[in-house]
Amino acid sequence: MKIAIVGTRGIPNHYSGFEQFAEYFSVYLADKGHDVYVYNSHNHLYQEKTFKGVNLIHKHDPEYKLGTFGQFIYDYNCITDSRKHNFDVILQLGYTSNSIWYFLLPKKPVIVTNMDGLEWKRSKYSPSVQKFLKFAEKLAANSSDYMVADSLGIQSYLKNKYKKDSQYIPYGAHPFTTPDDAILKEYGVEKGAYNMIIARFEPENNIDMVLQGVADGNDKTTILIVGNNTTKYGEYLKKKYESYNNIRFTGGIFNITYLNNLRYYSKLYFHGHSVGGTNPSLLEAMASRAFIIAHNNDFNRAILKDNAYYFSNPAEAAQLLTTLKREENLEKIDNNYNAIVHDFNWDKINGEYLQFFEECFAKKNRPVSG
Repeated sequence: MKIAIVGTRGIPNHYSGFEQFAEYFSVYLADKGHDVYVYNSHNHLYQEKTFKGVNLIHKHDPEYKLGTFGQFIYDYNCITDSRKHNFDVILQLGYTSNSIWYFLLPKKPVIVTNMDGLEWKRSKYSPSVQKFLKFAEKLAANSSDYMVADSLGIQSYLKNKYKKDSQYIPYGAHPFTTPDDAILKEYGVEKGAYNMIIARFEPENNIDMVLQGVADGNDKTTILIVGNNTTKYGEYLKKKYESYNNIRFTGGIFNITYLNNLRYYSKLYFHGHSVGGTNPSLLEAMASRAFIIAHNNDFNRAILKDNAYYFSNPAEAAQLLTTLKREENLEKIDNNYNAIVHDFNWDKINGEYLQFFEECFAKKNRPVSG
């Protein structure tokens, strides 16, 4: 099949979840003999025409000049270009800025959309933007030939809201099997003697809730907060906790080997995400044998089940910080790791996506009888 992936800044991944998935899945498809194309921003760090057998199409992306509005222009450029290529399947990753151009999508290919999380719930958006995102979600749900939900919660939501079925396929992760504590020296920490968070600096990821727990519980263990903190919210948090020497903002880290080792050797790993479906960083923490303390919500519980501890406010985070011991919870850690091996590994996830594509393509191209 001739397959295109739109909706990301491109591959190889230099950003986050969708870009990581696009890289893994497109390379998998190419290895299986499919003709694969990924749309990249024109200013992506990687400027070659191919990557590990995947064709790259660079299109102008003015987000760097126009901010969020530039995403709409970039998606317009990608979607109009897709009309030239006679694709069999187009996979849209997300809907926030590409759904308004649905009427420009070519008619021949099967349009499959990964519906991501409940984007309109994100508190960083103004009421007017949240209203638009609800509208965009509706457009994507009604214009896509098929939808993918990356969590059972999202699948249920789409069924109840739009009376439409979706295919449940979560994200994946690679089991981490090669720990090397040499990387810890770069961050001034020692094995089992620090806690950490990895998240975008957005209110719904509850970084503030965890750090308030650190402050209120007077826990002196070093905690690393990994993520781009140059945003307005990041500056707010750095200012709020600047007097706490054990709270250390590392900035973004995109080297997966570094991240895996930091997670592997941490004492407690906090996952504060509360909006969306299956979060890639949570699966990677499970794959790295991190001891996970998660925000108490249905999305996190659906993945972690009883193999994590949960918090809903700073007081609960503070209590967990001071009472939990990693060495007493090795069974939970093993259970999460085994879930990656058996349920959330990339080979399985990629295979499920490809099988779904084949089924969708066959249905759309099935001759009408009689």
